[in-house]
Amino acid sequence: MKRWMRRAVLAMTLLCSAAMAAPAPDETATQIMRHAGDHRLVVLGEYHGTAETPLLVAELMERYSRDTAAVRLALELPMSENVALARYLRSDGGADARETLRTSPFWAVKDDQHDGRRSRDMLALIEAVRVLRAQGRDVGVAGYDEETDTSARNDQRDAAMATHLRQQFNALPADARMLVLTGNVHAMRTRPADAPAEMQQKMMAAHLLDLPLYSVRLEALRGHFWACFQRCRAVSLIERPPRAAKEDTGADRQYDLWIWMPALSVATLTDP
Repeated sequence: MKRWMRRAVLAMTLLCSAAMAAPAPDETATQIMRHAGDHRLVVLGEYHGTAETPLLVAELMERYSRDTAAVRLALELPMSENVALARYLRSDGGADARETLRTSPFWAVKDDQHDGRRSRDMLALIEAVRVLRAQGRDVGVAGYDEETDTSARNDQRDAAMATHLRQQFNALPADARMLVLTGNVHAMRTRPADAPAEMQQKMMAAHLLDLPLYSVRLEALRGHFWACFQRCRAVSLIERPPRAAKEDTGADRQYDLWIWMPALSVATLTDP
């Protein structure tokens, strides 16, 4: 069994086994759901390329989809991936289906060009959604990003991603919920006063504030993530003491909720 498939099995075991002690994703999911309440567009601003965040998102998908509730997962993948994603959700999840999913240029990026959005852990998250769907849950997954080779500026890209998300959200039933996994800058409601000059003037989430949006910054007390600064590599987080989730209601807030997971570790990159 391939390593990313073992991760998918582990994810579903964590989701479905009530007898097991609750791991960190359970606790973090509980906090997010309590604070987000009835908001139907929950945006999760992550550090790309971690093993823990896909497990957290799988946990949220399982919980939100209970009691026949419709839930859609939006990933920072190109829109061109959506046909393949839909086909995979309808498949048996076997080896042929998995290899077909990974044949696009997006999944073929390797070495120091790998920005962390592609990993066996992300593939395991998609598999976890497929398993939920096979169990009869009303779930789905789709990308909302521009194409990988698009040379659009940051502002243009964020505006385009917001347009795609708005279209997907407006197509949902009135009581459905959408979870959006995105980079933490795209999830900002407002631009920080001390933002670097190259940062976009209006982030993706800022284009969607007329919707029932709740923005969550996913932080961690310690660990590593995968980022691209000249070249792509593992980056250490500043170690912090334990702290509680922090909700913000200020008019100029960057996020509605800051939450700290115990630790993050670098995801396993997909095979070349």
